[in-house]
Amino acid sequence: MRPPARKWFDTSPPESTRRRREWARSGAKFACRLGSALVVTALLILGGCVATSNELVSLPARNSIESDQLIVLSDFRIPSTSPLIGDLKQLRQQVCTTLDLPYSSRPVTVYLFKDELTYTQYIRTTYPKLPERRAYFVKKTPGDELAVYTSWGEQIQEDLRHEFTHGLLHAALQTPPLWLDEGLAEYFEVPGLQVGGVNRNDANRLTQGLADGWRPNIHRLEGLTEVDKMSRADYREAWAWVHFMLHSSPETRQVLLTYLHDLRTSKNPSPLSKRLMAAIPNATERMSSYIATLPVTGAPMSGSTILPASATVMPTGAQ
Repeated sequence: MRPPARKWFDTSPPESTRRRREWARSGAKFACRLGSALVVTALLILGGCVATSNELVSLPARNSIESDQLIVLSDFRIPSTSPLIGDLKQLRQQVCTTLDLPYSSRPVTVYLFKDELTYTQYIRTTYPKLPERRAYFVKKTPGDELAVYTSWGEQIQEDLRHEFTHGLLHAALQTPPLWLDEGLAEYFEVPGLQVGGVNRNDANRLTQGLADGWRPNIHRLEGLTEVDKMSRADYREAWAWVHFMLHSSPETRQVLLTYLHDLRTSKNPSPLSKRLMAAIPNATERMSSYIATLPVTGAPMSGSTILPASATVMPTGAQ
């Protein structure tokens, strides 16, 4: 699931946004949860509320859960012991440990609406130029709030893992390249006690692409700077490069970790592709061979979910 792009654009003052893609896992069609920055036009926002022609739509605020960087605000009660909250706390550990990143104290605030209608009304009024998506990550001016907007639904775990990963990355790094930002979020959205789970539908399409003559091209991905230019195939390839670098060999893993380390202090470190090709001259060929080894049968996600696929009802005790 993910479509014509994720985003990263700036306004004046700069404002970045990420939209959540909603692509059918079959790949037959994709409606995208955008991820980079989109230009967002400032709206009339009063005290956290948005005035509409018919009603006042407020940000969720009645209930709150705080744990380290994670802040969840909702208008229904979620137990602090909820498996969903525990999964996000574990995700923070997974991201920092896997990528050798420091634990940041900069909060990532999740605004969790009680239903899709309320969420959609808020997004439509606050960001009228954005298409309808299940979730968004929004980064405003440097030092400002890192925010995730979404509503409770069947894919809440996947959506929050993806968007919270964006928040964790932007709390620890200078702005990462669009393709890598999305590739890492795709990588960590697959749930499980161990990182590195495989979206088998994506793996199947990558394998089929190789059979049809397609070849991975990290240089092309690095040229993508507008989320609207990023296709679902680009998201799949970005995920595959991340998976390849983290799992194929100690050398490829170190290239990625060193690049991320440099991104902590530099906005424009030397390109990742240049570093990878210097360390592994035949990296593209090895990447193609690696894709061919990915599992393509079985469940769509190879990780272990904590919520049932039919979890469309509120958490226990929700109001």
